[in-house]
Amino acid sequence: MDLHAMDRYIKSLIKEAGHRIRNSFLTDITIESKSNANDLVTNMDKEIEQFFIGRIRRDFPGHRIFGEEGFGDDIQSSEGVIWLLDPIDGTMNFVHQKRNFAISIGIYLDGVGKLGYIYDVVNDDLYHGVKDGGAYYNDEQMKPLLEMEITESIVAMNATWTIPNRYLDNDAIIQLIRDVRGTRSYGSAALELAYLASGRVDAYISMRLSPWDIAGGMVIAQEVGAVTTNFKGDPANLLKQDTFIAANPAIHSELLKKYIKFK
Repeated sequence: MDLHAMDRYIKSLIKEAGHRIRNSFLTDITIESKSNANDLVTNMDKEIEQFFIGRIRRDFPGHRIFGEEGFGDDIQSSEGVIWLLDPIDGTMNFVHQKRNFAISIGIYLDGVGKLGYIYDVVNDDLYHGVKDGGAYYNDEQMKPLLEMEITESIVAMNATWTIPNRYLDNDAIIQLIRDVRGTRSYGSAALELAYLASGRVDAYISMRLSPWDIAGGMVIAQEVGAVTTNFKGDPANLLKQDTFIAANPAIHSELLKKYIKFK
């Protein structure tokens, strides 16, 4: 696989898709619910995924596609080249705010992330990473993450897990909030991983994410030294939904041992 040629191709594709999304702001958007009233999908989610799939099928017929909206392949194994695609990550933000959403793409070969892309459509900011080739914010290479303490960190997480729930010890999460410098929630896993890689936050924690939410961001974050696992400390799951934590390597293990406790 020629990573340099793929990189140029994907960047061109992403910019075209972003142009289509921005143009959609001038038209009526059709909104539907999926698993619950807050799990939204729009006609643009579907159209952009189909746009990507049409191009990939035409230009890379041997590649498989794992897309959020279900227009790709039935992925049960990690063999070969797989595109993990979220056409609009942060659909609720897209619908309500017209910002704070992103296109997310990860290219994996036999389960290993080779290329990762997160495109902040409204701000025209592209984060991308190449396996063993660095991570970039637009054309500027990002630096390795600096050592830090929990007390100096900003953690991105959904406020839902601070209230009593059947999965996590919320008292431990509340203690985490007391111990860190600050918390943030942006409503887009892709952007939160981009912000981790660029040092704007120091960890991202989520109870439930799908492979296409994290595939692109993992390649980028790992290139600056971030550690990405599930809550058990195992490698992040790229075949099904799972827990997920990505963090500065100086605080990753402490977060798991001290603050993330299953009931």
